[in-house]
Amino acid sequence: MPWGDLPRGEFPGSGLLVVDKDAGVTSHDVVAAVRRLAGTRKAGHAGTLDPMATGVLCVGVGRATKLLRYVTGADKEYTATVRLGVETSTEDADGRVTAARGAAGVRVEAVDRAIAALTGVVEQVPSSVSAVKVGGRRAHELVRRGVDVRLPARPVRISAFEREGGLAVSRAGGDAGPVTVADVRVRVVCGAGTYVRALARDLGAALGTGAHLTALRRTRVGMWTESRATTIAGVARLLLAGGGVPLAPLAEVCAALFPRVDVSDDEAEDLASGRFIAMREWGQAPPGSGEEPVAAAWGSRGPVALVCERGGRLKPDLLLALGEDAL
Repeated sequence: MPWGDLPRGEFPGSGLLVVDKDAGVTSHDVVAAVRRLAGTRKAGHAGTLDPMATGVLCVGVGRATKLLRYVTGADKEYTATVRLGVETSTEDADGRVTAARGAAGVRVEAVDRAIAALTGVVEQVPSSVSAVKVGGRRAHELVRRGVDVRLPARPVRISAFEREGGLAVSRAGGDAGPVTVADVRVRVVCGAGTYVRALARDLGAALGTGAHLTALRRTRVGMWTESRATTIAGVARLLLAGGGVPLAPLAEVCAALFPRVDVSDDEAEDLASGRFIAMREWGQAPPGSGEEPVAAAWGSRGPVALVCERGGRLKPDLLLALGEDAL
């Protein structure tokens, strides 16, 4: 592993580990490390970070893996540096230079106009070097095999896209020699499915310069910010000092993701046994399609289940209180 010989911990129970991912490692590397530190194979992450990226990567442990698809759907916040004037094969600094038009003469006002046009609900073509599946294979696997991958545009929500500071102008090399480039630091808040690399690409296209990412840091996923995150090396130090893996408990995760509805002990037992309960017994439920959970049902000892609305009643969708906890 990139971190050396990590200590093998004991299973800490179910919860969410907020990791501060290091540069140069994959999200899969992080999950493999957490499995060792937490003493369980039952771990997975919510939302891939590229190897060059750093920052918040939420890793579910135990029963929390069942909640990861809802964590993945939460808003995410990033800081990034976009280099105007050079394009690469991967739309980030890890790729080979494919075009170097330069960014001489680009003004801050033009950058701000282009950023504003890319804010809101926009049609985005995902990066071809991405986890989007094409014919059952991930796009990045096909690209590395030399396949020309063309992905369709899809709507994504960019809640905030802001320039932070001015343009840092310098010279950078291309195949034909150095060109003038301009680095701009940005802050992005976006919904699920957004590729910040693609946002940088589209900014460069709008300005006529081309662009790629030179730095990317995820600072927030939902309510979990970088101030809450711990590096893998930090978790290892905690274990070696006699501490435990610093998990956000299931109760915190459920409270962050779903409205809470309180149920009696009898109702909790019904839900745990797969039986429906009547909504009128605890009040008005949020509207739902009957297919997706609308709330988390809480008993006297914490969250019992995620529940769907079905014909005016509540149906248990995912049981959370199973008596701690299958490895």
